[in-house]
Amino acid sequence: MSQGAGSGTAGYQFRSFRPGSTRYQANEATTAWLEACALGFQEPVAAPEHLLRTAQSYESDQRVLTGAYATGRPARAWDAAHPVATYASFVEPLNVGGGRSLDAHLIASVTVRPNHRRRGLMRELMTSDLFRARDEGRALAALSSMEATIYGRFGFGAATFSRRVEVDTSDRFALSSSPAGSVEVTDPASLLDVAPAVFDRFQAQTLGSLKRTASYPAKIAGIWADDRPEPDRRARAALHYDVAGSIDGYVSYKVLQWESEPRTIAVLDLVWASQSAYFGLWDFLASIDLVTRVKFGSAAMADPLQWAMADRRGFKVTGEDDGLWLRVLNPVVALEARSYEADGEVRIAVADPLGIAGGVFVLSVRDGVATVTSDDSKDAPSDVAMDVAALGSLYLGGVRVDALARTGQVSATSPAALDVLDALLAHREQPYCVTHF
Repeated sequence: MSQGAGSGTAGYQFRSFRPGSTRYQANEATTAWLEACALGFQEPVAAPEHLLRTAQSYESDQRVLTGAYATGRPARAWDAAHPVATYASFVEPLNVGGGRSLDAHLIASVTVRPNHRRRGLMRELMTSDLFRARDEGRALAALSSMEATIYGRFGFGAATFSRRVEVDTSDRFALSSSPAGSVEVTDPASLLDVAPAVFDRFQAQTLGSLKRTASYPAKIAGIWADDRPEPDRRARAALHYDVAGSIDGYVSYKVLQWESEPRTIAVLDLVWASQSAYFGLWDFLASIDLVTRVKFGSAAMADPLQWAMADRRGFKVTGEDDGLWLRVLNPVVALEARSYEADGEVRIAVADPLGIAGGVFVLSVRDGVATVTSDDSKDAPSDVAMDVAALGSLYLGGVRVDALARTGQVSATSPAALDVLDALLAHREQPYCVTHF
Protein backbone atom coordinates (compact mmCIF):
# COMPACT_ATOMS: atom_id res chain seq x y z
CA MET A 1 0.00 0.00 0.00
CA SER A 2 1.40 3.42 -0.93
CA GLN A 3 0.62 6.95 0.10
CA GLY A 4 1.61 10.22 -1.49
CA ALA A 5 3.52 12.96 0.30
CA GLY A 6 1.47 14.80 2.88
CA SER A 7 1.04 18.53 3.38
CA GLY A 8 4.27 20.23 4.39
CA THR A 9 6.37 17.19 3.49
CA ALA A 10 7.62 18.02 0.01
CA GLY A 11 10.59 15.90 -0.97
CA TYR A 12 9.30 12.76 0.73
CA GLN A 13 7.15 9.82 -0.21
CA PHE A 14 5.18 7.80 2.34
CA ARG A 15 4.80 4.08 1.81
CA SER A 16 3.00 1.50 3.95
CA PHE A 17 3.44 -2.26 3.56
CA ARG A 18 3.20 -5.56 5.38
CA PRO A 19 6.51 -7.07 6.55
CA GLY A 20 7.61 -10.02 4.50
CA SER A 21 10.24 -12.73 4.48
CA THR A 22 11.31 -15.91 2.77
CA ARG A 23 12.46 -18.99 4.60
CA TYR A 24 15.95 -17.56 4.89
CA GLN A 25 15.74 -13.76 5.06
CA ALA A 26 13.55 -10.70 5.39
CA ASN A 27 12.62 -9.15 2.08
CA GLU A 28 14.41 -6.01 0.87
CA ALA A 29 11.78 -3.46 1.90
CA THR A 30 11.43 -4.98 5.37
CA THR A 31 15.20 -5.21 5.84
CA ALA A 32 15.72 -1.56 4.92
CA TRP A 33 12.88 -0.47 7.22
CA LEU A 34 14.22 -2.52 10.16
CA GLU A 35 17.74 -1.18 9.65
CA ALA A 36 16.43 2.39 9.65
CA CYS A 37 14.40 1.72 12.80
CA ALA A 38 17.48 0.28 14.56
CA LEU A 39 19.42 3.41 13.66
CA GLY A 40 16.66 5.57 15.14
CA PHE A 41 16.71 3.68 18.45
CA GLN A 42 20.53 3.54 18.54
CA GLU A 43 20.53 -0.24 18.43
CA PRO A 44 23.38 -2.38 17.07
CA VAL A 45 23.44 -3.27 13.40
CA ALA A 46 21.42 -6.47 13.23
CA ALA A 47 22.58 -9.69 11.66
CA PRO A 48 20.44 -11.20 8.87
CA GLU A 49 19.15 -13.90 11.22
CA HIS A 50 17.93 -11.28 13.67
CA LEU A 51 16.24 -9.33 10.86
CA LEU A 52 14.52 -12.52 9.73
CA ARG A 53 13.20 -13.33 13.20
CA THR A 54 11.98 -9.78 13.66
CA ALA A 55 10.23 -9.81 10.30
CA GLN A 56 8.56 -13.12 11.12
CA SER A 57 7.33 -11.85 14.49
CA TYR A 58 5.99 -8.70 12.85
CA GLU A 59 4.19 -10.83 10.30
CA SER A 60 2.59 -12.79 13.14
CA ASP A 61 1.49 -9.52 14.77
CA GLN A 62 0.05 -8.41 11.41
CA ARG A 63 1.89 -5.11 11.68
CA VAL A 64 1.73 -2.44 9.03
CA LEU A 65 5.10 -0.76 8.47
CA THR A 66 5.22 2.80 7.18
CA GLY A 67 8.22 4.80 6.10
CA ALA A 68 8.95 8.31 4.91
CA TYR A 69 11.41 8.07 2.04
CA ALA A 70 13.51 11.03 0.87
CA THR A 71 13.18 11.44 -2.88
CA GLY A 72 16.69 12.81 -3.45
CA ARG A 73 19.91 11.44 -1.95
CA PRO A 74 23.39 12.92 -2.32
CA ALA A 75 26.42 10.82 -3.17
CA ARG A 76 27.58 8.42 -0.47
CA ALA A 77 24.43 8.94 1.62
CA TRP A 78 22.45 5.94 2.81
CA ASP A 79 20.39 4.82 -0.17
CA ALA A 80 16.79 5.92 -0.73
CA ALA A 81 15.49 2.43 0.11
CA HIS A 82 16.09 3.21 3.79
CA PRO A 83 13.30 5.41 5.18
CA VAL A 84 14.28 8.55 7.05
CA ALA A 85 11.30 8.05 9.37
CA THR A 86 9.66 4.82 10.52
CA TYR A 87 6.26 3.99 11.99
CA ALA A 88 4.42 0.73 12.69
CA SER A 89 0.87 -0.11 13.75
CA PHE A 90 -1.07 -3.24 14.64
CA VAL A 91 -4.06 -4.30 16.73
CA GLU A 92 -4.23 -6.15 20.05
CA PRO A 93 -7.00 -6.50 22.69
CA LEU A 94 -6.92 -4.35 25.83
CA ASN A 95 -8.63 -5.37 29.09
CA VAL A 96 -11.00 -2.47 29.90
CA GLY A 97 -12.40 -3.98 33.11
CA GLY A 98 -15.17 -6.32 34.16
CA GLY A 99 -13.96 -9.08 31.87
CA ARG A 100 -14.39 -6.81 28.85
CA SER A 101 -11.91 -6.40 26.03
CA LEU A 102 -11.52 -3.70 23.38
CA ASP A 103 -9.25 -3.93 20.36
CA ALA A 104 -6.67 -1.15 20.52
CA HIS A 105 -4.74 0.33 17.62
CA LEU A 106 -1.11 0.07 18.73
CA ILE A 107 1.64 2.38 17.51
CA ALA A 108 5.31 1.45 17.71
CA SER A 109 8.74 1.99 16.14
CA VAL A 110 8.33 5.75 15.67
CA THR A 111 11.65 7.28 14.60
CA VAL A 112 12.80 10.28 12.59
CA ARG A 113 16.40 10.58 11.45
CA PRO A 114 18.05 13.58 13.17
CA ASN A 115 18.79 15.52 9.98
CA HIS A 116 15.16 15.14 8.81
CA ARG A 117 13.40 16.45 11.91
CA ARG A 118 11.15 19.52 12.09
CA ARG A 119 9.79 18.87 8.62
CA GLY A 120 6.40 17.53 9.65
CA LEU A 121 7.22 13.86 9.07
CA MET A 122 6.05 12.57 12.46
CA ARG A 123 2.91 14.69 12.33
CA GLU A 124 2.06 13.37 8.87
CA LEU A 125 2.69 9.76 9.89
CA MET A 126 0.81 10.00 13.17
CA THR A 127 -2.15 12.08 12.04
CA SER A 128 -2.92 10.13 8.88
CA ASP A 129 -2.66 6.84 10.78
CA LEU A 130 -4.97 7.96 13.59
CA PHE A 131 -7.62 9.10 11.12
CA ARG A 132 -7.28 5.82 9.25
CA ALA A 133 -7.62 3.79 12.46
CA ARG A 134 -10.76 5.69 13.44
CA ASP A 135 -12.25 5.21 9.99
CA GLU A 136 -11.53 1.47 10.24
CA GLY A 137 -13.59 1.33 13.44
CA ARG A 138 -10.96 1.52 16.20
CA ALA A 139 -12.06 3.41 19.30
CA LEU A 140 -8.67 3.58 21.05
CA ALA A 141 -5.05 3.99 20.03
CA ALA A 142 -2.18 3.13 22.37
CA LEU A 143 1.57 3.43 22.53
CA SER A 144 4.42 3.25 25.02
CA SER A 145 6.73 6.25 25.03
CA MET A 146 10.42 6.58 25.83
CA GLU A 147 9.97 10.37 26.09
CA ALA A 148 7.11 11.94 28.04
CA THR A 149 6.79 15.20 26.11
CA ILE A 150 6.20 13.97 22.56
CA TYR A 151 2.75 12.46 22.27
CA GLY A 152 0.49 14.73 24.31
CA ARG A 153 0.14 17.01 21.31
CA PHE A 154 -1.32 14.11 19.36
CA GLY A 155 -3.97 13.49 22.02
CA PHE A 156 -2.31 10.69 24.02
CA GLY A 157 -2.44 10.62 27.81
CA ALA A 158 -0.50 8.38 30.21
CA ALA A 159 -2.98 5.80 31.54
CA THR A 160 -1.08 2.97 33.26
CA PHE A 161 1.91 3.11 35.58
CA SER A 162 4.41 0.75 37.19
CA ARG A 163 7.28 0.87 39.63
CA ARG A 164 10.86 -0.27 39.59
CA VAL A 165 11.58 -2.03 42.86
CA GLU A 166 14.46 -3.68 44.68
CA VAL A 167 13.72 -6.39 47.23
CA ASP A 168 16.17 -7.31 49.95
CA THR A 169 16.31 -11.10 49.94
CA SER A 170 18.92 -11.47 52.65
CA ASP A 171 18.07 -12.97 56.02
CA ARG A 172 15.61 -10.09 56.45
CA PHE A 173 13.25 -11.55 53.85
CA ALA A 174 10.33 -13.61 55.04
CA LEU A 175 6.69 -13.79 54.06
CA SER A 176 4.11 -13.42 56.78
CA SER A 177 2.42 -16.63 55.60
CA SER A 178 3.34 -19.54 53.35
CA PRO A 179 1.74 -19.32 49.88
CA ALA A 180 -0.21 -22.33 48.64
CA GLY A 181 1.23 -24.48 45.88
CA SER A 182 4.81 -25.19 44.89
CA VAL A 183 7.60 -23.96 42.62
CA GLU A 184 9.90 -25.94 40.33
CA VAL A 185 12.79 -24.88 38.12
CA THR A 186 12.21 -25.45 34.40
CA ASP A 187 14.11 -25.22 31.15
CA PRO A 188 13.60 -21.61 29.97
CA ALA A 189 12.58 -22.99 26.56
CA SER A 190 9.46 -24.44 28.18
CA LEU A 191 8.13 -20.88 28.42
CA LEU A 192 7.56 -20.97 24.67
CA ASP A 193 4.59 -23.24 25.42
CA VAL A 194 3.74 -22.26 28.98
CA ALA A 195 3.94 -18.46 28.94
CA PRO A 196 1.14 -17.69 26.45
CA ALA A 197 -1.46 -19.75 28.33
CA VAL A 198 -0.52 -18.28 31.72
CA PHE A 199 -0.49 -14.78 30.31
CA ASP A 200 -3.95 -15.26 28.79
CA ARG A 201 -5.27 -15.96 32.30
CA PHE A 202 -3.44 -12.91 33.66
CA GLN A 203 -4.77 -10.79 30.80
CA ALA A 204 -8.38 -11.84 31.41
CA GLN A 205 -8.31 -10.72 35.05
CA THR A 206 -6.11 -7.61 34.89
CA LEU A 207 -7.52 -4.18 34.07
CA GLY A 208 -5.25 -2.37 31.63
CA SER A 209 -3.46 -5.50 30.46
CA LEU A 210 -2.62 -5.68 26.77
CA LYS A 211 -2.14 -8.91 24.85
CA ARG A 212 1.49 -9.61 24.09
CA THR A 213 3.25 -9.57 20.77
CA ALA A 214 4.54 -12.68 19.00
CA SER A 215 8.18 -12.24 20.03
CA TYR A 216 7.54 -12.18 23.79
CA PRO A 217 7.88 -15.90 24.65
CA ALA A 218 11.26 -16.23 22.93
CA LYS A 219 12.61 -13.05 24.55
CA ILE A 220 11.53 -13.84 28.10
CA ALA A 221 12.96 -17.35 27.73
CA GLY A 222 16.35 -15.92 26.79
CA ILE A 223 16.17 -17.66 23.43
CA TRP A 224 16.12 -14.41 21.51
CA ALA A 225 17.91 -11.43 23.06
CA ASP A 226 16.68 -7.95 22.22
CA ASP A 227 19.64 -6.96 20.07
CA ARG A 228 20.87 -10.25 18.66
CA PRO A 229 19.55 -13.71 17.76
CA GLU A 230 21.91 -15.57 20.08
CA PRO A 231 20.46 -17.00 23.32
CA ASP A 232 21.09 -15.30 26.63
CA ARG A 233 22.58 -18.23 28.48
CA ARG A 234 22.17 -16.55 31.86
CA ALA A 235 18.36 -16.71 31.62
CA ARG A 236 16.65 -19.08 34.07
CA ALA A 237 13.00 -19.92 34.68
CA ALA A 238 10.70 -21.39 37.30
CA LEU A 239 7.04 -22.40 37.33
CA HIS A 240 4.44 -22.17 40.07
CA TYR A 241 1.94 -25.03 40.49
CA ASP A 242 -1.35 -24.66 42.34
CA VAL A 243 -2.49 -27.24 44.90
CA ALA A 244 -4.02 -29.32 42.10
CA GLY A 245 -0.72 -29.40 40.19
CA SER A 246 -1.68 -26.95 37.40
CA ILE A 247 0.74 -24.26 36.29
CA ASP A 248 -0.58 -20.83 37.33
CA GLY A 249 2.51 -18.64 37.19
CA TYR A 250 6.10 -18.35 36.00
CA VAL A 251 9.18 -16.20 36.40
CA SER A 252 12.18 -15.77 34.13
CA TYR A 253 15.26 -14.12 35.54
CA LYS A 254 19.02 -13.85 35.34
CA VAL A 255 21.79 -13.28 37.84
CA LEU A 256 23.69 -10.10 37.05
CA GLN A 257 27.46 -10.16 36.76
CA TRP A 258 29.13 -11.32 39.94
CA GLU A 259 31.02 -8.04 40.12
CA SER A 260 27.79 -6.31 41.19
CA GLU A 261 27.35 -5.69 44.89
CA PRO A 262 25.17 -6.82 46.45
CA ARG A 263 24.73 -9.86 44.25
CA THR A 264 21.58 -9.31 42.31
CA ILE A 265 18.90 -11.06 40.29
CA ALA A 266 17.08 -9.16 37.53
CA VAL A 267 13.54 -10.35 36.83
CA LEU A 268 12.94 -10.63 33.09
CA ASP A 269 9.26 -11.48 33.39
CA LEU A 270 6.88 -12.39 36.18
CA VAL A 271 3.31 -13.41 35.37
CA TRP A 272 0.75 -15.01 37.63
CA ALA A 273 -2.87 -16.14 37.54
CA SER A 274 -3.29 -16.21 41.34
CA GLN A 275 -1.91 -14.32 44.31
CA SER A 276 -0.49 -17.59 45.65
CA ALA A 277 1.55 -17.89 42.47
CA TYR A 278 2.84 -14.33 42.80
CA PHE A 279 3.95 -14.74 46.40
CA GLY A 280 5.25 -18.26 45.77
CA LEU A 281 7.48 -17.11 42.93
CA TRP A 282 8.86 -14.28 45.07
CA ASP A 283 9.54 -16.75 47.87
CA PHE A 284 11.49 -18.86 45.38
CA LEU A 285 13.54 -15.88 44.16
CA ALA A 286 14.35 -14.92 47.74
CA SER A 287 15.60 -18.46 48.43
CA ILE A 288 18.26 -18.48 45.72
CA ASP A 289 21.72 -18.87 47.24
CA LEU A 290 24.46 -16.24 47.01
CA VAL A 291 22.01 -13.50 46.05
CA THR A 292 20.66 -10.81 48.38
CA ARG A 293 18.78 -8.45 46.06
CA VAL A 294 16.11 -8.88 43.37
CA LYS A 295 15.29 -6.12 40.89
CA PHE A 296 11.86 -6.03 39.26
CA GLY A 297 11.19 -3.29 36.74
CA SER A 298 7.44 -3.75 36.26
CA ALA A 299 5.87 -3.93 39.71
CA ALA A 300 2.27 -2.78 40.11
CA MET A 301 1.65 0.59 41.72
CA ALA A 302 -0.27 -1.19 44.47
CA ASP A 303 2.06 -4.20 44.67
CA PRO A 304 0.95 -6.29 47.67
CA LEU A 305 4.37 -7.91 48.17
CA GLN A 306 5.58 -5.31 50.65
CA TRP A 307 2.54 -6.01 52.83
CA ALA A 308 3.18 -9.76 52.68
CA MET A 309 6.76 -9.31 53.88
CA ALA A 310 7.51 -9.60 57.57
CA ASP A 311 9.83 -6.60 57.17
CA ARG A 312 8.32 -4.32 54.55
CA ARG A 313 11.37 -2.03 54.70
CA GLY A 314 13.09 -4.60 52.52
CA PHE A 315 10.84 -3.48 49.65
CA LYS A 316 12.39 -0.38 48.06
CA VAL A 317 10.82 1.65 45.24
CA THR A 318 13.59 3.03 43.02
CA GLY A 319 11.53 4.58 40.23
CA GLU A 320 8.18 4.95 38.54
CA ASP A 321 7.31 4.61 34.87
CA ASP A 322 4.29 5.19 32.71
CA GLY A 323 3.25 2.25 30.58
CA LEU A 324 0.34 2.64 28.17
CA TRP A 325 -0.51 6.00 26.68
CA LEU A 326 -4.08 6.01 25.38
CA ARG A 327 -5.68 8.12 22.66
CA VAL A 328 -9.46 8.02 22.30
CA LEU A 329 -10.55 7.88 18.66
CA ASN A 330 -14.27 7.32 19.20
CA PRO A 331 -15.58 8.45 22.62
CA VAL A 332 -18.98 6.79 22.14
CA VAL A 333 -17.58 3.33 21.46
CA ALA A 334 -14.70 3.63 23.94
CA LEU A 335 -16.83 4.78 26.87
CA GLU A 336 -19.54 2.21 26.21
CA ALA A 337 -16.95 -0.59 26.01
CA ARG A 338 -15.41 -0.22 29.47
CA SER A 339 -16.84 -1.40 32.78
CA TYR A 340 -18.28 0.83 35.52
CA GLU A 341 -18.68 0.41 39.25
CA ALA A 342 -21.09 3.31 39.86
CA ASP A 343 -24.18 4.72 38.19
CA GLY A 344 -24.83 8.29 37.15
CA GLU A 345 -24.92 10.71 34.24
CA VAL A 346 -22.61 13.49 33.10
CA ARG A 347 -22.13 15.58 29.96
CA ILE A 348 -18.49 15.67 28.81
CA ALA A 349 -17.07 18.22 26.36
CA VAL A 350 -13.97 16.84 24.64
CA ALA A 351 -11.64 19.15 22.74
CA ASP A 352 -9.50 17.51 20.06
CA PRO A 353 -6.98 19.69 18.18
CA LEU A 354 -6.70 17.04 15.46
CA GLY A 355 -10.46 16.96 14.89
CA ILE A 356 -10.79 13.21 15.40
CA ALA A 357 -12.85 12.75 18.57
CA GLY A 358 -14.10 16.15 19.71
CA GLY A 359 -17.65 16.98 20.76
CA VAL A 360 -20.07 16.82 23.66
CA PHE A 361 -20.92 13.34 24.90
CA VAL A 362 -23.59 12.29 27.37
CA LEU A 363 -22.34 9.39 29.51
CA SER A 364 -25.18 7.64 31.32
CA VAL A 365 -24.50 4.54 33.42
CA ARG A 366 -27.22 2.30 34.85
CA ASP A 367 -26.49 -1.00 36.61
CA GLY A 368 -22.89 -0.76 35.46
CA VAL A 369 -23.76 -0.50 31.75
CA ALA A 370 -23.01 2.71 29.87
CA THR A 371 -24.97 4.42 27.15
CA VAL A 372 -23.17 7.24 25.38
CA THR A 373 -24.74 9.69 22.96
CA SER A 374 -23.18 12.53 21.02
CA ASP A 375 -24.84 15.94 21.27
CA ASP A 376 -24.17 17.64 17.94
CA SER A 377 -26.30 20.68 18.62
CA LYS A 378 -24.66 24.08 18.32
CA ASP A 379 -23.24 25.32 21.64
CA ALA A 380 -24.25 22.07 23.39
CA PRO A 381 -23.90 22.50 27.17
CA SER A 382 -21.59 20.31 29.24
CA ASP A 383 -20.95 19.50 32.90
CA VAL A 384 -17.22 18.90 32.51
CA ALA A 385 -14.67 19.78 29.84
CA MET A 386 -11.24 18.37 28.95
CA ASP A 387 -9.01 17.74 26.01
CA VAL A 388 -8.74 14.31 24.45
CA ALA A 389 -5.36 13.60 26.08
CA ALA A 390 -6.92 14.01 29.54
CA LEU A 391 -9.69 11.63 28.54
CA GLY A 392 -7.03 9.08 27.58
CA SER A 393 -5.42 9.34 31.01
CA LEU A 394 -8.77 9.01 32.79
CA TYR A 395 -10.12 6.21 30.63
CA LEU A 396 -8.93 3.21 32.69
CA GLY A 397 -9.27 4.92 36.07
CA GLY A 398 -5.53 4.97 36.75
CA VAL A 399 -5.62 8.77 37.00
CA ARG A 400 -8.28 10.43 39.12
CA VAL A 401 -10.41 13.31 37.90
CA ASP A 402 -9.45 15.46 40.87
CA ALA A 403 -5.76 15.26 39.99
CA LEU A 404 -6.36 16.66 36.51
CA ALA A 405 -8.89 19.19 37.75
CA ARG A 406 -6.32 20.62 40.17
CA THR A 407 -3.89 21.14 37.28
CA GLY A 408 -6.48 22.75 35.01
CA GLN A 409 -6.71 19.85 32.58
CA VAL A 410 -10.35 19.19 33.54
CA SER A 411 -12.88 21.93 34.27
CA ALA A 412 -16.46 21.69 35.49
CA THR A 413 -19.58 23.75 36.07
CA SER A 414 -19.60 22.61 39.71
CA PRO A 415 -17.66 20.43 42.17
CA ALA A 416 -20.59 18.00 42.09
CA ALA A 417 -20.04 17.40 38.37
CA LEU A 418 -16.41 16.49 39.03
CA ASP A 419 -17.53 14.09 41.75
CA VAL A 420 -19.98 12.37 39.40
CA LEU A 421 -17.36 11.93 36.67
CA ASP A 422 -14.78 10.68 39.18
CA ALA A 423 -17.22 8.13 40.60
CA LEU A 424 -18.10 6.89 37.12
CA LEU A 425 -14.54 6.50 35.82
CA ALA A 426 -12.88 5.20 39.00
CA HIS A 427 -12.03 1.52 39.48
CA ARG A 428 -11.24 -0.22 42.75
CA GLU A 429 -8.45 -1.92 40.83
CA GLN A 430 -5.45 0.02 39.52
CA PRO A 431 -4.82 -0.59 35.80
CA TYR A 432 -1.63 -2.56 35.24
CA CYS A 433 0.17 -3.37 32.00
CA VAL A 434 3.30 -5.51 31.73
CA THR A 435 3.33 -5.62 27.92
CA HIS A 436 5.88 -3.42 26.18
CA PHE A 437 5.91 -2.92 22.43
